[in-house]
Amino acid sequence: MSRQLPHGPPWPTSVQTLAWITRPKPFLRRAHARYGDVFTVKLLSGENFVMFAHPDAVKEILTGDPEVFRAGEGNRALLPVVGSRSVLELDGAEHLQTRRLMLPSFHGERMQSYRAIIEEAAEREVATWHDGEAIPLARRMQEVTLEVIMRAVFGVDDPRELGELRPRLMRALAWITDTGKLTRLILHPPETWPEYQPLKQALAPMHETLLEEARRRRAAPDLEEREDVLSMLLQARDEDGNGLSDEDLRDQLVTLLIAGHETTATALGWAFERLLRHPEAMRLAVEDAHDGDGAYLDAV
Repeated sequence: MSRQLPHGPPWPTSVQTLAWITRPKPFLRRAHARYGDVFTVKLLSGENFVMFAHPDAVKEILTGDPEVFRAGEGNRALLPVVGSRSVLELDGAEHLQTRRLMLPSFHGERMQSYRAIIEEAAEREVATWHDGEAIPLARRMQEVTLEVIMRAVFGVDDPRELGELRPRLMRALAWITDTGKLTRLILHPPETWPEYQPLKQALAPMHETLLEEARRRRAAPDLEEREDVLSMLLQARDEDGNGLSDEDLRDQLVTLLIAGHETTATALGWAFERLLRHPEAMRLAVEDAHDGDGAYLDAV
C-alpha cells in the first residue's frame, strides 16, 4: 500500500539539494515554519527525506521497534565509507550480535583508562600555542582527536608508525569532509556511490591500512595484555566462541574513526569559540578545571 508523503518545499530538487548542502539550517527552519513538525525534503539523488521536528516524534522514532525503524537501511548513504559490516549498516540479529561483541570494549571503566592518552594529546597541542597567535581551531582539534583515536582505538603508540598512519587517514578524512566533493557525489543515485571512483580511490588506502593493522595485531604476541579498542575487539567472542573477521574489524574501525574524529573536533572547536565570546562562562570553566568536580566542563 502506497502512502502520500507529507507536504514540503515545492522547489525543484536541484534547488532543494543546493539549499540542503550549502545552508541546511536556514532551509530546514523555513520548511519547519511553513509546513509544521513533519515535512518532506526531496534531493537530486532521488531520495525523499521525511523530517520530524517535534521531540515526542523524535523520541518515538529513536525508541521504536528496530524491525520497523531499521537504522541500517537509513544509514545506507554511509555504506561506501564505513563498509557493509559496520554496526551502522546492520539491522536485526546481525546488528544485535555485532553490538554484543563490541560493547565490552567500550565499558565505562575501560573508557576512563584512556584519559591519560587524551590528556597527553591535549597538553602536547596546547604547549605549541603562544599568546597573541591566531590558531586554526578546526584543523588543530582534528589533529588532537585523530591522535587520540590512533592511540586509544588503533593502539598505535610508536612515533614512526603514527607518522606513517596519520597522512593515510587524513587524506581519506579530508575527502569525506570536502563540501565540493560531497556535492558531486550526492548528484548521483545512492546505489551508485559504492562504485564512485573518486570516493573509492580516496578511501582505498585507508581501508587497506586498517585491514593490514587488524591482521598484524591479530598475530601480536602481546595481544592479551593490550588495552586498546582494536585489541579488545580482536579478543571478543560470542556465545558460540566466534569473533570478528578482519573485514568486520576494518569496517568497525572505519566507523569509529568517522564517528569520533570530525564530530569531536567540531564540538571542541565550537566550545572554544563560545567560551571566548562569553567571559563569564570561561571563568566558570576555568574554576571548575582547577577546583570543581568537572560537571560544568562536562556541560560545556
